[in-house]
Amino acid sequence: MADTILMVGTRKGLWVGRSDARRTDWSWSGPHFDMTEVYSCMVDTRGGRPRLFAGASSPWTGPQIQVSDDLGETWQPTSGAHFPSDLDTSVERVWQLVPAGDSTVYAGTEPGAVFRSDDGGETFALERALWDHPHRPQWGAGFGGQAFHTILPHPDDPSSVTVAISTGGCYQTSDGGASWEPRNHGIRADFLPEDQRYPEFGQCVHKVTRHPARPDRLFLQNHGGVYRSDDHGDTWESIADGLPVDFGFPVVAHPHDPDTVYVFPLNGGDRRYPPDARARVWRSQDAGASWEALDEGLPDQFYVGVMRDAMCADTHESAGVYFGARNGTVWGSSDSGESWRQVVANLPDVMCVRAAAI
Repeated sequence: MADTILMVGTRKGLWVGRSDARRTDWSWSGPHFDMTEVYSCMVDTRGGRPRLFAGASSPWTGPQIQVSDDLGETWQPTSGAHFPSDLDTSVERVWQLVPAGDSTVYAGTEPGAVFRSDDGGETFALERALWDHPHRPQWGAGFGGQAFHTILPHPDDPSSVTVAISTGGCYQTSDGGASWEPRNHGIRADFLPEDQRYPEFGQCVHKVTRHPARPDRLFLQNHGGVYRSDDHGDTWESIADGLPVDFGFPVVAHPHDPDTVYVFPLNGGDRRYPPDARARVWRSQDAGASWEALDEGLPDQFYVGVMRDAMCADTHESAGVYFGARNGTVWGSSDSGESWRQVVANLPDVMCVRAAAI
């Protein structure tokens, strides 16, 4: 079996785990970037050896994009994502790091902006047309801040990218970033007056995902609502029926089956822990037509949440699924969610989890 690497970004540093069997044999290094916020991380497997990326933000040195070519033994800062000198603003956090094509890396930041690197992440340039979009002055900020937390490059069309921001909604370019259009038809915004709940933009999107084998199908977890689009985001339909609640943060596509998707429902409002305080991953194997709770090995006393980027899957033949919680625990499944084991505990508040077969 191929080795597995698991990156866990927290509010106080990054931990890197490795395992052969993905059961109880995990070995860990960390904290890397001790006492800094790590809201984003990425395992880049496109080259001859994996490269690790981490978006680390310190109140003293500011945000940096760090890279490692030796699985976390050593790290080097890139030039990072910075606004052009004619803009009176600066990057506060890097919320998203995503590979595309052969050498492109996208970064999503707070304040809400997207940056693109075409040299493997060494240098980044602002997607200026998105920053200058006429809707931007009306984008709000969720409780976590205003940030582009979702970036989905189309696997077959390098000119097409879908992004999402809280609170602004989904946007898409089909011309390599020269223009961006909202893609929110059918997504409701419960926090707006009843007669305005399906706006052109302004929804509080929590996360969007898609399967590379069926790129026109997108799954979305909204502030309230779970949705699917089968036309590349042109229209959306609710698939929340069968879930205990429709609030949550992450949504993860199975690496091999475009009909299988995972969510982690939470109570809304001030009670942002799972219904009945029972840790449950919910899976649909029919694109959202029905749902089942996956709970073997998970705790029944779980008064914490799972954030939007704290859940992911690896690409093993028997897919691994992982989630990290705000109590510093990370749970993993090596059988597509059928059973779970705790892979690490007593870490700081987990913000992002990324896994890869290497």
